[in-house]
Parts: sequence; C-alpha cells; structure tokens
Amino acid sequence: MESSCRPRFYTPKEVSVHNRPWDLWVSFLGRVYDLSPLAAANKGDLLMKPILEAAGKDISHWFNPKTKDIQTHIDPLTGCLKYYTPQGRFVHIPPPLPRSDWANDFGKPWWKDSSYEVGILSTKTRHIRIINTLTSQEHTLEVCGEETMWEILRRYLPYNAHAASYTWKYEGINLDMDKNLQQNQIPDEDEEFYELNMDADSYTPAILLYFNDDLTEL
Repeated sequence: MESSCRPRFYTPKEVSVHNRPWDLWVSFLGRVYDLSPLAAANKGDLLMKPILEAAGKDISHWFNPKTKDIQTHIDPLTGCLKYYTPQGRFVHIPPPLPRSDWANDFGKPWWKDSSYEVGILSTKTRHIRIINTLTSQEHTLEVCGEETMWEILRRYLPYNAHAASYTWKYEGINLDMDKNLQQNQIPDEDEEFYELNMDADSYTPAILLYFNDDLTEL
C-alpha cells in the first residue's frame, strides 16, 4: 500500500467545497491550507474578512512566488516598503502606520505556518472511469495526475469498500499500484483533443477491476 508519509493531493474542486468560516480552506503557491483554526481564533475580527471572502479559492496572486511572502509595494503615504493587500488588510498584516493597539506576538504569520498545511494542490486533474467487472457498476472520478493508483483506489473506496481485493487493469494489462496514470501508460490526451477541437470528455480512459477469487488459484 501507499506510504502514509506522502502528502495528499487535492483537486481545486475539493478545495472549493471548504468555503465556510468553520471549514475554511485556501490554496496558494501549490499548497493547500486549512485555515479553520485561524478563523475560529479570530472570530468577529474585521481583519478576517478578506480571508473569509477567499474561502475555497486559490490566492496565489496575493504572494510573490520568489519570496513566498505577501506581495509588497512602496506605500505612497510613508514611502516605505509595505505589504500590498488590495483586497484589504487581513490578519497578521501590520497596520500602515505604527499603532499601540496592534499585537504582534502571534509568532509566525499564518501564511508561513506549516501547521495549517494539509496537502498539495494538483497541477493537472484527470477524469477516469472505473468499471467493476463483477457487478458491471461504473463510476467516473476526477483524480490528481500526480496520484498513485493506491491513492486513486482510496478515492474509489466510498463506492467499493473492497476495492483492494480487485486486480486493476487498463487495456488488459495489470496496473502498477505504486505508479500514477501516466507511468502506467494511461496517457493524458486533453491537449491533443483541444488542438483537434474535440471534446476530451467524449473519451475517458476506462480502468477495469477484476475480483481476486482465490479459488481460481487452486
């Protein structure tokens, strides 16, 4: 089975459903963060407003990809280098001018605190069909292109709790469960379909599941 130490991959759609103050996820710079504890600790704080409005979304544009810090600019009032927050100042961003009522004893700002990180945002998702040859049931899943077959199997468990008791095949060949779709010679043809002006959804790769009947080995 897959290593439990490997970070989990998430699709943008999976992140988008966590869009409530008590269940608040965002993604930025390729990572996914659960900011629900931050929202709970700052409940009622007006500085949470920009973050609440961004719930479930990607906020990479807030950041400088080189420094991995919030974007900066020269403040026209002070002439000093300040964080640039056109969406509004938010939690852990210092005020533009010194203030005695601003507490800066929170430690790391939330965007530098790895304890909020829950996984990696997929750079490319794919749709696959999984067909159970024993029951003829078929399900279409959106998966992350980086995921191994074991991780895809985990996504399929809600539809079949015994998915690990099956042999997974594509075009008659057993799949290596430690490899991803591309490594298993299941090509991603989205770009080719796009160039040909064809609907990529019209062809979704089918993975067939064959139940492992131990009696057949006797």
